[in-house]
Amino acid sequence: MKNFTKLITLMFALIGLTATAQNARVQVIHNCADAAADEVDVYLDGTILLNDFAFRTATPFIDAPAETEIEIVVAPSTSTSDADGIYTLSTTLTEGETYILVANGIVSETGYSPAQPFELSVYAMGRENASAGTNTDVLAFHGATDAPTVDVTALGAGTVVDDIMYGDFNGNYLELPTDDYILSVTTADGSTTVASYQAPLSTLNLEGAAITVLASGFLDPSMNSEGPAFGLWAATASGGPLVELPTAELTARVQVIHNSADLAAQTVDVYLNGEILQDDFAFRTATPFIDAPANEEISIDIAPSTSTSASESIYNLTTTLDVNETYIVIANGIVSDSGYTPDEPFGLYVYAMGREMATDGSNTDVLVFHGATDAPTVDVVESSVPAGTVVDDIMYGNFDGYLELATADYTLDVTTADGNTVVARYDAPLATLNLEGAAITVLASGFLDPTMNSNGPAFGLWAATANGGALVELPSVPLSATEFDTNELVIYPNPASSQITISNTLGADVNYTIYDMSGRNVMNAATANTINVSGLQNGMYMLDLEVNGTKSQHKIVIKK
Repeated sequence: MKNFTKLITLMFALIGLTATAQNARVQVIHNCADAAADEVDVYLDGTILLNDFAFRTATPFIDAPAETEIEIVVAPSTSTSDADGIYTLSTTLTEGETYILVANGIVSETGYSPAQPFELSVYAMGRENASAGTNTDVLAFHGATDAPTVDVTALGAGTVVDDIMYGDFNGNYLELPTDDYILSVTTADGSTTVASYQAPLSTLNLEGAAITVLASGFLDPSMNSEGPAFGLWAATASGGPLVELPTAELTARVQVIHNSADLAAQTVDVYLNGEILQDDFAFRTATPFIDAPANEEISIDIAPSTSTSASESIYNLTTTLDVNETYIVIANGIVSDSGYTPDEPFGLYVYAMGREMATDGSNTDVLVFHGATDAPTVDVVESSVPAGTVVDDIMYGNFDGYLELATADYTLDVTTADGNTVVARYDAPLATLNLEGAAITVLASGFLDPTMNSNGPAFGLWAATANGGALVELPSVPLSATEFDTNELVIYPNPASSQITISNTLGADVNYTIYDMSGRNVMNAATANTINVSGLQNGMYMLDLEVNGTKSQHKIVIKK
């Protein structure tokens, strides 16, 4: 490179420049991707300045005559004089100004589409160094002949280059703190990401430097004589081969959990951007966490398990994922037109800020999701430590943020929102299941009243691990805290339509209270052995019994 600089300096000396001449500073960058111009000769006022100047190389900044008209001629590398030139630029440079000249476009008459004509694009107010020593100043140039008008976004900083079209510089330099960035080239409306690139300004030790980043090559080489592919390349002030910015894969992490208890959706197909992602995806299973495209619009389709393409979708979610974010997506709700009460519509429920492992290696982080379509708003109470209410007033379709729990075995009570009635009780054996350091999702799944929901799967708590696969059922625990022998207390019929009989061999009256699933007291009294339930609406209820001071809870179903 030192010899290259000396050669250029010598060339200017040969054409009569002196140390006292009026000068400007100039850098020339070769960005013409036409194979016919892979190497060119550059003449200044009839004298050879650059011989065999190669594509994707740059000169250093050099002194050039100012305040007098000069003629720059670009000729084939086989030229013998500027008479062989294919392009001429006559211009007058301003003394003390700094210029960047980019050779760009198409020389050949055929084989390229579109055939943007060859030219030298000129930028005044160039820089050889950053305006602040802690920054890297970046000038952008759009030199990809077949690329449309685009934006450039920087991850975390938004749009940094807006609506730049072929042949244009982006106005002023971007004065960026010297760091490593991710840049995405998008269509002008921002809807489609053309490509993403690493811009490792810090890694490349560009603190205090000023560089030019060029869109270079062809988006569609097949329409351009199989020429070099599109990319971003950087020219430094010292010149030499341009530096290629590496491509960047912008992804997010996603886990999908199938929790739709509708028999019509027992197995489904899942498509991502029209491609099959999960075939015959079964109820109460989960995918592992996978990489999914981020920073661009994606389409997720749920289709019947017999589908052959995403066009048979029964549900579509179109969204844009954030780069490096982690998502948990739960398929839930009812597909069928009839047979389910209430008929909560099928949907994909999305939780950002998901976790693949616990934030503390000695904990288990637990995300809770309410996915039981016929269950009311509930609380979750830890009753073995006891830790009290750990989830408060969670309603259908909602997530509750992660619980960061010491890895142990717990007992969880699902209660009505007022906390008065325990709907169900479960073991959560985090230690027994070796979940130390894990992050899991615990879902309320199935139906409290299967008789009103096509005799579908019964209510329970199920856990999805980061590895995916079949959900893990949390074991149910009998609600009764009594010492009753099973032969001492029998409740029948259940379901009931008009009357419930309590067979009691203890020889004592039974006090009872009936709560609906919202926790409202709908009946209470003392009775010998029967309860008239003819006034109750169809549905599930909790029956609290007390005999000789000993209490128990039982689920009953009213169905007429």
